[in-house]
Amino acid sequence: MRVLVFLTSILIASAAMATEEPKYTLLGKSEPFELRAYAPQIVAEVKVDGDLDAASNQGFRLIAAFIFGKNQVSEKIAMTAPVGIESSKSSENAGNQWTVSFVMPAEYTLASLPKPLDPQVKIRELPAENKAVIAFSGFYNEEKVKEKTQALRDWMQTKNLKPRGEPQFARYNPPWTLPFMRRNEVMIQVQE
Repeated sequence: MRVLVFLTSILIASAAMATEEPKYTLLGKSEPFELRAYAPQIVAEVKVDGDLDAASNQGFRLIAAFIFGKNQVSEKIAMTAPVGIESSKSSENAGNQWTVSFVMPAEYTLASLPKPLDPQVKIRELPAENKAVIAFSGFYNEEKVKEKTQALRDWMQTKNLKPRGEPQFARYNPPWTLPFMRRNEVMIQVQE
């Protein structure tokens, strides 16, 4: 009985803490894969080094500081989901480099969004785009993300969808979320 009460309270708390997510239209679905058409978005992003987990944590902290008020007007910006992470390896960087991003709330434009004080945090507008997506739950690690990315690439090939750019790993939940309630995705932009 206690377990049921505990799980119910977690579900209620999760629902109460609903966060804004990017708007999209579902173009096709075959579990666990989806093809989505995303509306234009504004993102705050940073480039960080390290393995997937370390980069994710460092990038999250830098952007979180920006949205919690480390900006030119000390304005708090609502938290959104997901936190996006994608490889940004380059020839001059032999190690792992990642771009970590947050989508900004839809109420903002480039002109109305407060400017970050930290020069590492960059603001960028993304155009409307189609993305192939695979969703999975539980904990993540670099190996699991690679496995899901390959499954998504294989599905895209069966649908004659051509990838564009690097795959993006997306985390939707805070770290204290129970594994079976976690939502993770790998997204690959599709050529039009």
